Amino acid sequence: MSGNGGELGPLAPLVGIWEGDKGADAAPDDDPAQTEHNPYRERITFEPTGEVANHDQKLYGLRYTTTAWRSGESDPFHEELGYWLWDAAAKEVYRCFMVPRGVTVIAGGAAEPDADSFTLRAEVGSETLGICSNPFLDREFKTVSYELRFEVRDRDTIHYWEDTVLRIKGQDELFHHTDENTLRRVE
Repeated sequence: MSGNGGELGPLAPLVGIWEGDKGADAAPDDDPAQTEHNPYRERITFEPTGEVANHDQKLYGLRYTTTAWRSGESDPFHEELGYWLWDAAAKEVYRCFMVPRGVTVIAGGAAEPDADSFTLRAEVGSETLGICSNPFLDREFKTVSYELRFEVRDRDTIHYWEDTVLRIKGQDELFHHTDENTLRRVE
């Protein structure tokens, strides 16, 4: 499925409310040398924001919220809020978001106006597409990179896979905290 090529470009098909219950999360365990696997359900809401003008740059975007619950639990284990932005002149998509653990990310990547898939990336230390964490996380669980692969499968189905790469204090190997889910439009 392709976007409408209009103001929202490849983000146009996302407007609405989406739910998925087959999420797979691989995260550091309470013992950071171990990996915790969490099946989860998730709800994402995308709402158009209209035009955002940065002098000559014109962006169109979606305000979004995500909430995820471990399967069988009623309290969320993950929440985030932010914006997905489309820059038609540059043919780029940006995802700007914050999680209440104290991390903010601006990820971006190239996309055609009618793209039904794209990849967004951010690196720690970048002044444009980067990652910022609170002092504790920077010291103990430093996020060094982020990658999102996103796909609009059809009018009512989206899929994503993301890899948040962490440098965990006391470990030589980088940890790949991954999340993947397929969501269906519910509104």
